[in-house]
Amino acid sequence: MEQTRSSFAPGHVVLRAGIFTLLILLLPFLTCSAQQHAAGLPQLKKQGTATQLIVKGAPFLVLGGELGNSSASSIEYMTDIWGTLKKMQLNTVLTPVYWELIEPVENKFDFSVIDKIIYQARSNNMHLVLLWFGAWKNSVSCYAPAWVKKDQQRFPRALRSDGSGQEILSAFSSNNLAADVKAFKALMRHIREIDAAYSTVIMVQVENEIGMLPEPREHTPAANTAYSGQVPAALMDYLVKHKDSIVPELKAHWSYSGYRTSGTWEQVFGKRMATEELFQAWYYAQYANTVAHEGKAEYALPMFVNCALNHRNVDPGVYPSGGPLPHLLDIWQAGAPAIDILSPDFYNPRFRYYNDLYIRRNNPLFIPEIRFEPSDGAKALYAVGHYQAIGFSPFSIESTKKPEEETVAKSYDLLRQLAPAILSYQGTGRMEGVLLDTTMLRTEITSGDYILSVAHDGTLGWSGVPREKWPEAGGIIIRTGDDEFIVAGTGIVITAATTDTTAPFVGILSAEEGVYNNGKWVPGRRLNGDQTHQGRHIRIAMEDWGIQRVKLYRYK
Repeated sequence: MEQTRSSFAPGHVVLRAGIFTLLILLLPFLTCSAQQHAAGLPQLKKQGTATQLIVKGAPFLVLGGELGNSSASSIEYMTDIWGTLKKMQLNTVLTPVYWELIEPVENKFDFSVIDKIIYQARSNNMHLVLLWFGAWKNSVSCYAPAWVKKDQQRFPRALRSDGSGQEILSAFSSNNLAADVKAFKALMRHIREIDAAYSTVIMVQVENEIGMLPEPREHTPAANTAYSGQVPAALMDYLVKHKDSIVPELKAHWSYSGYRTSGTWEQVFGKRMATEELFQAWYYAQYANTVAHEGKAEYALPMFVNCALNHRNVDPGVYPSGGPLPHLLDIWQAGAPAIDILSPDFYNPRFRYYNDLYIRRNNPLFIPEIRFEPSDGAKALYAVGHYQAIGFSPFSIESTKKPEEETVAKSYDLLRQLAPAILSYQGTGRMEGVLLDTTMLRTEITSGDYILSVAHDGTLGWSGVPREKWPEAGGIIIRTGDDEFIVAGTGIVITAATTDTTAPFVGILSAEEGVYNNGKWVPGRRLNGDQTHQGRHIRIAMEDWGIQRVKLYRYK
């Protein structure tokens, strides 16, 4: 189609305590956070409509890649991959930290592997985002230590409705939460001690793709009691306060009861699987909030949770339920205020659709995991340009055999050059991104007095490539002056019109290709004639990845 416009108990003490108790609990976190911000350590900060990650006192764009699940368990394996990552233009590596390896024996911690990874990253001039594989990884508790897995009496599992167990730790166990928190606090304390002066580690993910399977909620005795009880006052108060702005999926669900403001879960939300998922989401959020809050008390780095999406449109329980899914954004924001970002993981083609859902409720976009494939290069440009994303990160980034040839490497090269301009213009309304393919051939951007029509290069018919083989096209367009633009990307053709009725025609005053070197423009060819089709358009062919500086003018 064509587009024309562009105590560690569930219910947790932090939420149930009085104001005085709450302030006492938050004091270590607030003190640590204030000290970090004064020292210029990593933090999130608003610029206009965008949220930026601040590293060493300056905005930072994450050009990332996530390691395969097992890669960070071996320092010998890691030693050999830094060259590959540098060839792909990465500035940040997302690396797991495994609970079973840092606490193989209860209360005895071993940080030797993560220490070496931090030192290697630092020596290669890269940053790290740590992924805490604690209680849950892709729903399952596969990275819990053996001493947790083997003691089911002390560390209970989530139960199915028939009473059978599974390899998923219960979110309703104070012992599970306390053990997870203790290990995470020890990790954050250790990272602060060895890295606060360097800021090699810039963000942390809490758990990994939290979600309940194969039913919407767990059925332990504690869970059943909570489900039969009242909806927590903290959640009801949040919903009442934000009734007019909560996501429409949740509002519609609440409307079945006539927006009741108290009652059991089924009285407020109805007797259905979706209610069971809301219930599980609240207690997952409460659990993750306590882990994050306690970790930040040691070292208040920005923290996020990631999500496995229900892209197949199946029932709760068939997909991992209760995680930070788009229809549950408000549940997570209400239940986990210590979590800074709710992030989507992409293993489906509905990139625009889910990103649009995740930027609601003032949630910044950070994409920590996406399938490593050729479309990533164009998608990275679009995410940064259109959504003002904090960063982008394909999964199993080290698996490539030809790092320089990957589209994400070419895209990151452009983003690296443009980072000063991108970070300067984020949130100002003067930067936009485009993503085109064989189903969306063109889009339109209004910027200042200009209307820019952006089409896929294949629509020109000059390449000879059959439509079914056209690669994804993407780009970033930044308006740097009234009539001046930076255009970067691949496979795009731009024509311009104007909203100025006094001078209704637009021409290309100049177009030059070039590169940015440490933020300074180094011009290459001055483009005219065939390269701009005699002044008709700006073009970056589908086989090219480039940057152009363009000046337009208007005439009668």
